[in-house]
Amino acid sequence: MSSINLKEYPASPSRKVAFLGLGVMGYPMAGHLAKAGHQVTVYNRTAAKSTAWCAEFAGSMAPKHALTPRLAAQGAELVFCCVGNDDDLRSVTLGADGAFAGMAAGAIFVDHTTASASVARELCSAAKNLGLDFIDAPVSGGQGGAQNGLLTVMCGGNATAFASAQPVAMAFARAVTLLGESGAGQLAKMVNQICIAGLVQGLSEAIAFGEQAGLDMLQVLDVIGKGAAQSWQMDNRGKTMVAGKFDFGFAVDWMRKDLGLVLDEAKRNGARLPVTALVDQFYADVQHMGGQRWDTSSLIKRLK
Repeated sequence: MSSINLKEYPASPSRKVAFLGLGVMGYPMAGHLAKAGHQVTVYNRTAAKSTAWCAEFAGSMAPKHALTPRLAAQGAELVFCCVGNDDDLRSVTLGADGAFAGMAAGAIFVDHTTASASVARELCSAAKNLGLDFIDAPVSGGQGGAQNGLLTVMCGGNATAFASAQPVAMAFARAVTLLGESGAGQLAKMVNQICIAGLVQGLSEAIAFGEQAGLDMLQVLDVIGKGAAQSWQMDNRGKTMVAGKFDFGFAVDWMRKDLGLVLDEAKRNGARLPVTALVDQFYADVQHMGGQRWDTSSLIKRLK
């Protein structure tokens, strides 16, 4: 079974691109680029994943894989990336084998990693010194959004470079939006995670309260989901929370990494985030319960 669900791809001339990082997000994102008719070269730290990706998408513009980020980036007009954290991002961009060393002047690096705003600005500056462009472009929508090609992409960087990259990125997105200068994409993703953390905790408490009161919570969720309490989390996670199913989705470990970025940034900019800090500690409780890889909706486990 394919790792992606086919969508109607927007019209965009074929571009020579690279994709670095074939994890649960990057693998299908790169697949959509190939299916949209772009010439894709991939790199993954574990080469077997690159080989498997090329085999899956062998019918799409003869995809290739490279042994280093530099080799993958050679000749690419656009280099997309989705890795784990700031250090992973530096490892695939900088140094003799990094992508920046292989990119030609005028090429654009589009980073979909959820990372710090500071590393985005750092790499934007390094790219500019080499005659390159760097766009920080974290995504929202999870693994399902990546597989369906329906991610929301929040971008920071140069407007001209963004205009060149945006129609290509639409291969795996429903919206790709420029929100400001370098770092703005990462800051917007932090806003996104703050919203999710509060919503999931509120939904957890509501379901736990309703169950304690003896209500049929599936019926209650169906009713209140038609009113002001409706949210994506309620629509997509409410029933599985009632059922106690959490072996899917966006992992607690990943959310804690993201909330760590949020809280670090808040220390720098002076924002007060009492609820976010509290929910972060609740997620630490879930980790101690063995739920490191459970979906973020597993916050409800603390209340049962």
